[in-house]
Amino acid sequence: MKPFILYPAIDMRDGKCVRLVQGDYNQETVYGDSPFDMAKLFAEEGAEWIHMVDLDGAKSGKPVNSQYVLQVARELKVKVQIGGGIRTESDVERYLDQGIDRVILGSSAISDPAFVKEMLSKYSGKIAIGLDAKDGFVSTEGWLNTSQVKAAHLGKELAEHGAETFIFTDIATDGMLSGPNVQSTAEMAKATGKTVIASGGVSSIDDLEALSREEGISGAIIGKALYTKRFSLSEALQEVTGR
Repeated sequence: MKPFILYPAIDMRDGKCVRLVQGDYNQETVYGDSPFDMAKLFAEEGAEWIHMVDLDGAKSGKPVNSQYVLQVARELKVKVQIGGGIRTESDVERYLDQGIDRVILGSSAISDPAFVKEMLSKYSGKIAIGLDAKDGFVSTEGWLNTSQVKAAHLGKELAEHGAETFIFTDIATDGMLSGPNVQSTAEMAKATGKTVIASGGVSSIDDLEALSREEGISGAIIGKALYTKRFSLSEALQEVTGR
């Protein structure tokens, strides 16, 4: 049985732990004043990985909340993947050199494909491609813009350039607790032939089990369902991964 990894999500804005609805910066709920304290709670519940997003960075095009990310990597026994505002090789190197396990490149896959392909050639196993889709088309800049590029086509192209891990978000489901788009996520795995981490819409342990049954889906990012206490991370780990 293939391993299925659960990634509790910590989205950071103004140094706080927040959740947005469908990426809308005007629909924000603050769930904690300390990203580190939240990560520590997840680690204590058994998290193997923490998924962190620098929302300020995604909007401004450069890392803003990196101090919290690096603190988690430095002080907790968890692996960390970080996305948001990573646009240069020095951004990538700074994170990887200081203990981050995986860097997520998203908007730059559209705005600067040459950069993304160069990073894949240098650091392929340490890079995840974040593909956020609205009606099948890639959205960028913290979901403020929708491109004319089909997510599946871009995924296939980047897989050919060395991408091994994709994080696929269906924006329509994100923060809605409406259930993930299992079909679209499975289609992305099929299009790329690589492992895909599902993101957006998880509202129950049943959702996680449905994703875990699909070939090519290697894990799921869980955000609002944990913060609104639909279930705990420890419960999900026990039910879905058996630990």
